[in-house]
Amino acid sequence: MDPKPLKYTSLEGLSEKQLKEHHDVLYAGYVKKTNEIREALKTADTAGANATYSQLGELKREETFALNGVKLHEGYFDNMAADGGGEPTGAIRQWIEEDFGSVAKFLDDFRATGMAARGWVILAFDLDEGKLRTYLCDSHNQGGVWNSVALLIMDVYEHAYFIDYATGRKAYIEAFMKLIDWDEVNSIAEKFNLGQYRK
Repeated sequence: MDPKPLKYTSLEGLSEKQLKEHHDVLYAGYVKKTNEIREALKTADTAGANATYSQLGELKREETFALNGVKLHEGYFDNMAADGGGEPTGAIRQWIEEDFGSVAKFLDDFRATGMAARGWVILAFDLDEGKLRTYLCDSHNQGGVWNSVALLIMDVYEHAYFIDYATGRKAYIEAFMKLIDWDEVNSIAEKFNLGQYRK
């Protein structure tokens, strides 16, 4: 697995230094560790597998942490664009209005979840319910919901904004909201043909 390149070098509200550290160091580190873990799993001791402690158990646990770190960061970086921002469009707007009551209520919920979370905010489509949900994930491998498709991902770990905003998470969230690529969000929904699951 190789790191995906960024589509941009800087964005309004996120400096080149902030993005470079986040992408080239942190995200690339998750890719590297995922590769290392997968290599180690090829020769892991399966005979000594144990729930309290075993090499296999620790590798499997850390695989979910590292790999989700890769996937969440890729979604986060893909969800932003220099010409992003504004209000949701297309099918996503319609679904937001139906599932949250209004675009304003969704945006308020997404921002508030960002203030409450330790790690991630994810707007996901639940394939079983056929609805959009906002999820809070405190860690890469905590808070994810099975059988859901992540559409919009916001990183709220301090590393995502500290260079530009210090501890000013609220200002960072506002900057992120102005960068959301709603065309990308709609394109993910189309890629997975999510309309067929609407209820």
